[in-house]
This record gives sequence, structure tokens and C-alpha cells, in this order.
Amino acid sequence: MLFREIIEQNRAQFIDKADDWKDAIKKSCKLLIDEGIIDPGYADEIIGAVHEHGPYIVLMPGFALPHAMKNSANAHGTAIAFMKLAEPVSFDADNPEKDASVFFTLAAVDNEEHLKNMRKLWKMLTDETLCDELRNVQSAEELLELDAKYAS
Repeated sequence: MLFREIIEQNRAQFIDKADDWKDAIKKSCKLLIDEGIIDPGYADEIIGAVHEHGPYIVLMPGFALPHAMKNSANAHGTAIAFMKLAEPVSFDADNPEKDASVFFTLAAVDNEEHLKNMRKLWKMLTDETLCDELRNVQSAEELLELDAKYAS
């Protein structure tokens, strides 16, 4: 499953809180920036897109999939990073279903790679039991346990 890959590539982080959703997006991009997969401008692109299109990256309550639009000049590789916030952030103060604490940040060099990433995540995010467990995960070790539990 995807979690082992994320842990082995040092792309998982567990953070107490973010100042707001914009700070959460910047934090969710940090490991990919540190690795050179994306430039800092990638986070700015995501923030700009959310301002323009609304919180489309919150696919379901609790889960955000930050990603820039296709063909981003700030993406230099394809990867998925994981971030869990102990305190959720609100993307829309009037809609609690747009709060998120689990972030899967996607970077892709082209649309085909982006769709591969989305397919990997979609399979996981359609498992309600797994999603409930992800909302409560607190460490890399717990992610690895989920990886083993849900490997198929």
C-alpha cells in the first residue's frame, strides 16, 4: 500500500496545528520542497487556486488533497506526501465539512502522472474504515500498521 512508500521516502509528517488553511498547505508541501520535487511557488499556486475555485481540494470531510493545476512549472517530479494535523483547519468557516486534518499533497510532472496518483488515493479514500483510522493516526508507526492491515 501507499503508506509504506510514503514512510520509506520520508514523506510523512505529524504536526500539532497550522495557523489556518494557507499555513496548512505550506506545511503540507514542505517535505516535497525539501526534496526538490516542488518549488515553494507550488504551495502558492494551490493557495491561489483555492482562492479562485473554493476549497475543491477538500474531497470529503477531514481529507484534503492539495495539488496544483496540471503542467505546473513548480513541479519537477511526481510524489505524494502525507501530513496529519492534530487540530483540523477550516477551509470554509460556514461549512464544517470543509475542515481537514489529513493531507495528501500531490505533485506530478504531467496529467498522466497526476491521474496515477489520484487513482492510488481514490482506492484508499473509498474505504470508510480506513478513512476513520486515518483521521486518528498519530505516528509513522501507526501509518505502517495501517499499510500492513489494508495491504491487498
